[in-house]
Amino acid sequence: MKENLIIKVKMKSKIPKTESEFKKKLSLQQYKVLREKSTELPFTGKLLHNKELGTYTCAACGSLLFSSKAKFDSGTGWPSFFDALPNAVNLHEDNSLFMKRVEVQCKKCKSHLGHIFNDGPQPTGKRYCMNSLALDFKKSKK
Repeated sequence: MKENLIIKVKMKSKIPKTESEFKKKLSLQQYKVLREKSTELPFTGKLLHNKELGTYTCAACGSLLFSSKAKFDSGTGWPSFFDALPNAVNLHEDNSLFMKRVEVQCKKCKSHLGHIFNDGPQPTGKRYCMNSLALDFKKSKK
């Protein structure tokens, strides 16, 4: 009697290593946000009103960043989350535009995602204010 074996191969997507590779992978608008730290206009992002269950990933490298369970409507015009997935993001002081803010970057590829503020809901009190252009969404299979 033979058993059928199913072997799953997890394909690793190649992470761009140079700016020219990022430019080839991303749209012009995504490149400006992710690599040049620009910000999309509020209320224009494709993921702002997304209510499906799943995981938000980095548009530049595919790294898992946020669970849909942590998403909330902040009324600011950008997708907002009260928490990131463990070890998914790095936080850096950002003093650009004459403001003191904290930038959120993808831990894997160091791309700019948005900023974090201390005016979010419980349980964390944090608001990860992200650019839709910096994110992709993987819908849960359930």
